[in-house]
Amino acid sequence: MEYPLHKLTIGALAVEAGVNVETIRFYQRKKLLPEPERPQGGIRRYGPAEVSRVRFIKAAQRIGFTLDEIAQLLQLEDGTHCSQARDIAEHKLADVRHRLEDLRRMESTLADLVRRCAAGRGKIACPLIASLQETR
Repeated sequence: MEYPLHKLTIGALAVEAGVNVETIRFYQRKKLLPEPERPQGGIRRYGPAEVSRVRFIKAAQRIGFTLDEIAQLLQLEDGTHCSQARDIAEHKLADVRHRLEDLRRMESTLADLVRRCAAGRGKIACPLIASLQETR
């Protein structure tokens, strides 16, 4: 369903941005999305800027940015602070690479334990359980 983009209710904003209403409210509580004034006896209305902002937040989350990092990026959204935005992205990239190293170590350890479990026969202790008990 298409809505006039300058007169969106919170529900229509959620549909246009591809999120649910509670996500919109959460972003408002976190100060990532401004909450428009409510006209006397009326309903708050949203426009294309809010749709774009929610889409920006979701896109940033998909590539791993935290809400705090997204808040920093939103402060730079006028496009004149590219070096600061790059610094935030470089820090995130370093964090992602560190997590990948950790995941590779975890994968290697688990693969080894699974291999040892498959090779174990008879009345020996399960290598996986034994290994985890030793690391207490």
